[in-house]
Amino acid sequence: MATVLTIAQQKGGAGKSTLAIHLAVAWSVAGKRVAIVDIDPQASVSHWDERRGSIMNGHSTELPHVVKLSGWRTANEVERLSREHDLVLIDSPPHAATESRIAVRAAQLVLVPMQPSLMDLWATQATLDMAKSERVPALIVLNRVPARSRAAEAVASEVANIGVPLADARIGNRVALASALHRGKGITEYEASSTAAHEIEALAKEILDRVG
Repeated sequence: MATVLTIAQQKGGAGKSTLAIHLAVAWSVAGKRVAIVDIDPQASVSHWDERRGSIMNGHSTELPHVVKLSGWRTANEVERLSREHDLVLIDSPPHAATESRIAVRAAQLVLVPMQPSLMDLWATQATLDMAKSERVPALIVLNRVPARSRAAEAVASEVANIGVPLADARIGNRVALASALHRGKGITEYEASSTAAHEIEALAKEILDRVG
């Protein structure tokens, strides 16, 4: 059976869907069979998948399978996909408590991306509370980290006080991540030797190490 991961963040603007795509492609490139369940009404992952299909024209050998559906169908779809994939990644909606809760409940680990600011950390508490109430472990991921900024260290110290693990790997605020998506790719395909790709690879490995 597959490892099921949910990316959840009630606060908008944390880069949730972007992170989901780049992680999924990184795992696919590494030889994993990966599916993304897109239950976010914005459907960013699904739009990227359509763009990827038209640009790649069937030539990519590392295609994460993307399924767009309503949140209430999540549990059944995850169960089906788990029989055919190594990893199932759920991109949950912001501001939709019921569907987010369904997605969290289906996971073995909840990834909670956030930008490195105290206000973002405070806003993230609702997502962390949801994971706690569903008894699913959470992992905070610092995303869109500015270069040469001390904010990440300050936030890391605050995270240590709330008792939720913080990923060692951090994702910088890098233009290459958006450029890759524009071309229907993940960063590990688009610029495999870039710092951005190495950061995504490090996070992808850390996540799998944590879930065993």
